[in-house]
Amino acid sequence: MRCVLGIDTSNYTTSLCAVDYDSGTLVAESRKLLPVQLGERGLRQSDALFFHVQQIPLVMDQLMAQVGTGRQVQWMGVGVSVRPRPNASSYMPVFRAGQSFADAFARALCVPVVRTSHQEGHVAAAQYFLEEMPSDVTFLAVHLSGGTSDVVLARPTRFGYSVHPVAEGADLHAGQFVDRVGVALGLPFPAGPHLEKLARESKNSEFRLGVRLVENRLSFSGPCSAALRALERGVAPADVALAVQACIANAVVKAVTSALDAFSDVRHCMIAGGVASNAYIQERVTHRLRVLRPDVYVGFAPARFSSDNALGVARIAQKFLHHG
Repeated sequence: MRCVLGIDTSNYTTSLCAVDYDSGTLVAESRKLLPVQLGERGLRQSDALFFHVQQIPLVMDQLMAQVGTGRQVQWMGVGVSVRPRPNASSYMPVFRAGQSFADAFARALCVPVVRTSHQEGHVAAAQYFLEEMPSDVTFLAVHLSGGTSDVVLARPTRFGYSVHPVAEGADLHAGQFVDRVGVALGLPFPAGPHLEKLARESKNSEFRLGVRLVENRLSFSGPCSAALRALERGVAPADVALAVQACIANAVVKAVTSALDAFSDVRHCMIAGGVASNAYIQERVTHRLRVLRPDVYVGFAPARFSSDNALGVARIAQKFLHHG
């Protein structure tokens, strides 16, 4: 069996994936969250890089166990995310862990390395599952995570994607918003799944958080401060959790409709990233955009592949190596 290995070492997760070299179909994937102590809102880059170095061999063992010990794998190449976004100035030390492993793995096997970005990996993973997304047209992509609140125009290329920024986070990113409120609520980090579960306990709350879009920039610092003040006033935790989700969903709808107004020929929108795995946010965004822009297709990746993973990175490498 001929495969391509994908590697992604983000701020939150060590991720590996194998895809079939000829078809690009998913063969196996494994990932492991970085350990964060209760009450903390993340890790220093140096600590995160250290944990990646520790976890990569364990995650590789899990990946090969899925492939099966009786199946002989011929590795044809390696894809790795080396930066957060697809531009030269984008940099985070955590991606050095994956890049170092990719280089060593590839040199040992005499196979090529394809370098890409974490953001392109999210887009490619989503596109793998969205059959309605054409593979050759420019589309709108929304990337919501702990370090990103981006709306971009994306066009598939042989190297991954050509990305043109349309809107971005002005201060606090969507994932940071969720995590800061979640930690204040005593939830584990990353707080997304726990906040979503808590929000289901809300009983028709009238508590709301405002949404701001300033010059195409998503601003969550104000809503975050308002949410923390509400907790101090005694507003029910479940109601605050629900309001956080609604605020993010409403901000996405505003940003997307603004972008679609500016680029009237775009007819497809993809929403990815860890925050986009939230079922409430998916349902609210889909419903409101269906009403406001019924002419535009809106798609989300499955929840598991909205959060950090290496499927998209592997797919980008497979496309480049197999199709050229």
